[in-house]
Formats: sequence, C-alpha cells, structure tokens
Amino acid sequence: MRKKSRTVVILALQGVQLLDVSGPLDVFAEANNQAGYAAYKLLVAAAGPGPIISSSGVRLIPDRIIDRDIDETIDTLLVAGCPNASEAPLDAVVTPWLQKRAPKARRFGSVCTGAFYLAEAGLLDGRRVTTHWAAAEKLSKRYPMVCVDPDAIQISDGRLRTAAGVTAGLDLALALVEEDLGREIGMKVASQLVMFFKRPGGQMQFSRKGEAVPAGRAALQELQRWVAANPALDHSVTNLAKRMDLSPRHFARLFRSEVGITPASWVEEARVSAARGLLETGNEAPKQVASNCGFADADTLRRAFVRHVGVTPAEYRKRFAHLATA
Repeated sequence: MRKKSRTVVILALQGVQLLDVSGPLDVFAEANNQAGYAAYKLLVAAAGPGPIISSSGVRLIPDRIIDRDIDETIDTLLVAGCPNASEAPLDAVVTPWLQKRAPKARRFGSVCTGAFYLAEAGLLDGRRVTTHWAAAEKLSKRYPMVCVDPDAIQISDGRLRTAAGVTAGLDLALALVEEDLGREIGMKVASQLVMFFKRPGGQMQFSRKGEAVPAGRAALQELQRWVAANPALDHSVTNLAKRMDLSPRHFARLFRSEVGITPASWVEEARVSAARGLLETGNEAPKQVASNCGFADADTLRRAFVRHVGVTPAEYRKRFAHLATA
C-alpha cells in the first residue's frame, strides 16, 4: 500500500530570512530520508512571479505562485519571516490568500516574524503564539487580540503552530515530524542534523533586550554607567541618591519617572548583565561571579538570573561560554 505524502507549502516573501525557509525544508527532507519514502512534498510559494530575493541577497526560485497555481491540498502551510516584516506594507494579495487557504490546511503557522502576516489576516486572534523575542512586544501591541509568549521556542495551539526567531524554525519542523512520523524518526532526524531533539530553555537566554541601558537625563545616565561599571558596590537608593546630591525619596521618584523602573530593578538588571559577561568569557565559580556582580551569594544570583534570562547561570555557561584553549 502506497504511503501518503503530505504537501508542505512555505510562503516566502521578498526579503525573507533564508534560514526560515531552508531550515524547515532540510528537516522535512531528512524526515523523507529517514522514513524511506516521500513523507513530505515540499513547495516554496511566492506572492508573485520571479525570484525571491532573501535578506542575505540569495535568490530563491519559487515552485508555486499563490492565488495562481497551487492546486494541491495543503497539509501544512508555514509563513517564513523577514527581518523587516513588522515594518513591511500590507500586501493586498498575501492577506486574502492566507485568509482563504490557511483555514483549509490541516495545520498552518509561521516561523519568526511570519507571525505578522498571519496576524494581519486575523488568523491569530485569541490564540497563543510566539515570534522572535525582538519583535514580540511590537506584535503584541499591534495586534492586542493575540496572546504573545516572548520566551517560547515553538508553540502548538490547535491547528496553529508558531516558532520563535530564525533557527527555531528547525525546532518547529522537527516537532511536526515527530507528530506525523513518530518519536523515533524525529530523533533520527535530529541526530543527523546535529540539533537538539527538544531544545532546552526558551528564547530569553538569547535575548539582550532586558539588559540595563542608560536612560533619562544626562546626570542619571552617568550614574547608571557608573553602576554598570561597578556592579559589586553597595547601590542602595540611599547611596545612589547621595551620589546625585538628592534626597532618597526625590531620587527614587525622579529615577522611576525618567527611566521607567525603580532604581533597585535597574541595578538588578545591570548586575545580571555583568554576570552574563563573566559567564560567557570566564571560568569563575558561581560564588565568585555572584560576589563580583554584587549579589549576596550564588543562590541570590541564580534566582535573579532565572528571572531575567530564563535559565540558570550553570546552564547559561554551558551554552554560551567561550572554551579556554591550552
């Protein structure tokens, strides 16, 4: 008996991030190899004729043009992201096509900022989704009916599947392979492509968005730069206020008004940023990292680190530290 082949269509628009397309395609193609038959028929679709010029300048030749020659029943429809997707003008062809074809597919979704195109088509309202951490806030504000999780690597919500930034498209495709062909095939694909079968942690460990950045008037920014350069010192409100020759109450009000958070919160962010730097480039013990960055002990560092980064200092070091060479 002939085994069923599922048609996977990846919609790639002008300026597409190449890995948002090639990553999932390689996962599905390797699944075909591991399954021993064409479990997936893979198609790249474009909004119009001619090559698709990716963000890196590489040109893709589409297999199909939407609203013209996709006659196949689409099993899985994915929209690839573009670095400028959140700024791109609305497309009079793409939006109605997605509204028409996505509901008819067995499942549909997006990679990275491809979520903006689905949201514009009204396909994400009331759904839990993810996108690249740097675009999550913009997606949430522009489409308030969408529940955006900025930390998730990939999310399944009914027939909807969404993935975080860029390489997370591989994680999403692998999850779909496991869903269709089973855990054993999925693990073989992951092994062959040298990737995590289930990636540990979320997006927050890659994000630099939460790092402490000087803000407010010049005097406040100078104070913040001094704190960042000396994270181990006592940065109580009283001491910081004294450095600016202000009363603690006035300083705290001024800081929150101009920076947007309390002095204590900003100091914690600055200390976590300093700890990230030490974990990435050094080999100090957690207790020493904590001391150098102004935390009372390693446990206090750990709690603050998990709160801001989403993983423990030990896990972060394993993934991001530079290996020392003899």
